[in-house]
Amino acid sequence: MVKQKQEPEQEQEFANRPDNTAFTQQRLPAWQPILSAGIVIPGFVLIGLAFIGIGVALFVTSRRIQMMEIDYTGVEQNSPCFKCSDPSVKNCMCQLDFSIDTLFKGPVFFYYGLSNYFQNYRKYGASKDENQLSGDLDSFTRPDDSCSPYEKDSNSKPIVPCGSVANSMFNDTFKLYQIVNGTQKLVPLDGKGIAWWTDYNIKYRNPSVKPLKNAFNGTVKPLYWSKPAYELDPSDSNNNGFINQDFLVWMRRAALPDFTKLYRRITEGDYAEGLPAGNYSLVIAYNYPVLSFEGRKKVVFSNVYWMGGKNEFLGIAYLVIGSMCVVMSIVMLIVYAKFKFPDDE
Repeated sequence: MVKQKQEPEQEQEFANRPDNTAFTQQRLPAWQPILSAGIVIPGFVLIGLAFIGIGVALFVTSRRIQMMEIDYTGVEQNSPCFKCSDPSVKNCMCQLDFSIDTLFKGPVFFYYGLSNYFQNYRKYGASKDENQLSGDLDSFTRPDDSCSPYEKDSNSKPIVPCGSVANSMFNDTFKLYQIVNGTQKLVPLDGKGIAWWTDYNIKYRNPSVKPLKNAFNGTVKPLYWSKPAYELDPSDSNNNGFINQDFLVWMRRAALPDFTKLYRRITEGDYAEGLPAGNYSLVIAYNYPVLSFEGRKKVVFSNVYWMGGKNEFLGIAYLVIGSMCVVMSIVMLIVYAKFKFPDDE
């Protein structure tokens, strides 16, 4: 009886045993490097020199990039925008005058910047209706609860687009003029294609209703917007609704509290090669309040190279890591020479 009980147990044990193959029995050929001093020390030197070379290229390129920042918050009393910083002042315009000493090489990118603005706050980022922004008409009349408290207005009418992100859309506008012989010459600003391709073509869609205005029947605009979504760009009917370029740029939230977002490009007409040296005037429609959260506003003019925009930190980081690798290789060589060479003799 004991022998009969043992046989089924042995059969079950054999059944659970892996197949006798090179893979299951871990007999596959393998290669493992032997890290000797003759490999590690030259390896650190080569890696360090490569990082230093990349760092020098990045740093030198970043230094060549032209960038100009102008703060227009209006906190200082001598600021041209001081009068506009008062929240009680509506439809305020201010003008910033500046000069450029040498050619600001094109294409020139025109950004607006905000500081102390936490777009990465989780509840803020979740306050939107993805279905609504993809053109679902059912979500127009029944916005998602995640949009609260910007889901419906005081009359219980649905807000489209709903949520905190859309409601807080940046709404300052700018016009740039070059002063030529005492007269103002308008600099053309190109706002096409400033948003991510995936946002414009995939993520955000307008309803298929024509005209677009009819899709918004029975809804209201966000509380802090001056005009509804279907009238964001009166000059271009294809740049309205949820695929408006400025709207898409704003809806892609920034990761850090101090950020810049692309507003326009300067690539046309007499300014295709860049902004010539001379005097300029930037006329600002000051609408966006920032003093309530101790924020600041600025405009940034910049050009780009193969590495992108101005970023000296990346080059410095490569230089530091490369230098550390070279220093560590020297330290390891000294240690190896002191403790290993006598043993080899």
